[in-house]
Amino acid sequence: MKELKGAVIFGQSGGPSSVINSSAAGVFIEALKHRDVITKIYGAAHGIKGILDENFYDIDAEDMKELELLKNTPSSALGSVRYKLKPADVDETDYKRLLEVFKKYDIRYFFYNGGNDSMDTCNKVSKYMQKSGYECRVIGVPKTIDNDLWGTDHCPGYGSAAKYIATSIMELKLDSTVYNTGMVCVIEVMGRNAGWLTAAAELAKVKGLGPDLIYLPETIFDIEQFKASVKEICAKNNNKCMIVISEGIRNADGRYIGEFAASSTDLFGHAQLGGVGSMLANMINAELGVKVRAIEFSLLQRCAAHLASKVDVEEAFAAGAAAVKYALAGETDRMVILKREPGKEYKCVPATMDVALAANTEKKIPAEWILPDGKGLTQEFVDYALPLIQGDSKAPLEDGLPRFARLAKVKAGKK
Repeated sequence: MKELKGAVIFGQSGGPSSVINSSAAGVFIEALKHRDVITKIYGAAHGIKGILDENFYDIDAEDMKELELLKNTPSSALGSVRYKLKPADVDETDYKRLLEVFKKYDIRYFFYNGGNDSMDTCNKVSKYMQKSGYECRVIGVPKTIDNDLWGTDHCPGYGSAAKYIATSIMELKLDSTVYNTGMVCVIEVMGRNAGWLTAAAELAKVKGLGPDLIYLPETIFDIEQFKASVKEICAKNNNKCMIVISEGIRNADGRYIGEFAASSTDLFGHAQLGGVGSMLANMINAELGVKVRAIEFSLLQRCAAHLASKVDVEEAFAAGAAAVKYALAGETDRMVILKREPGKEYKCVPATMDVALAANTEKKIPAEWILPDGKGLTQEFVDYALPLIQGDSKAPLEDGLPRFARLAKVKAGKK
């Protein structure tokens, strides 16, 4: 293997999570161990846009204590972005600019932390650098609470979000059933095309405090069947019923139910979903005349570091550190994956795969894990998900509140 000396740049992209900064800490702290090869370490402000704009931070100027605190700091410490590179054969402008910046700062290692679209960015940048003859090792670091990246057993961020969802549903179940009068509770959970987050509600059922109905994007949402099921449960249970709905549920025509309330799209052209829980709650109220409450977890499910899974925090850190190790060993055009080893005792280890395989692909819940008519999920899902939410890992407290990382963010760009 040829030793490649030069600078590292790391960026964060897409929706944040409670452990995305743990991966950042993994990259930075591991890179600092290899100063014989790594000459500088940069953190891109707002992902790929920060590189294009020469807007990035000098990580060498950061205090090690603050880098360590990143492990338990939610959201994207460097700032995130939703910016899609056009194919190079359509518009080469951004790629020429990236090459210019990489050469200017002698950037030889590019690590990008994100989901499906971010892996697409990695793939495009890596292919362009190879075509241009500029040696730069590109590694994708997986991140998404949606858990829909193909090729990895699970994604950093999912375990903590699943733990928050299951715990919150257990608490809501206790709260929503205290009165001798009825109430229907409709809980909306994130998940456009894959129902991994919504499925986490099944973990609450394991403890006897779960919902009555769970609806995922992987199955057709039949409004008449839905109404019939709610009526049946209310009739048996003094008008009490708890329902968990994915924001991405679709009808038989393939149209998102949430699109009926959506009024805009994001920068990737995706419909801005949300509000489907309120829509269905209003419908139930009109049909049954019972008290209803719609609850949307929204951003809370992806930033709840106070309920982070220790397994998730440690695996996110390990994924970031592994990315640096693989790149230094000569790998490029790859994505770090978590590979579950067989056996009763849970163990997952880092590995890599071709980043192109994860670009713009989605991993959905196996059909055989989903019970019909909103009845939940099988034991296979529970066995898969339960190990991912284990343990407790929190930021230290300062005056009773979490002490999150406070990066100095010394600007390094535009020399």
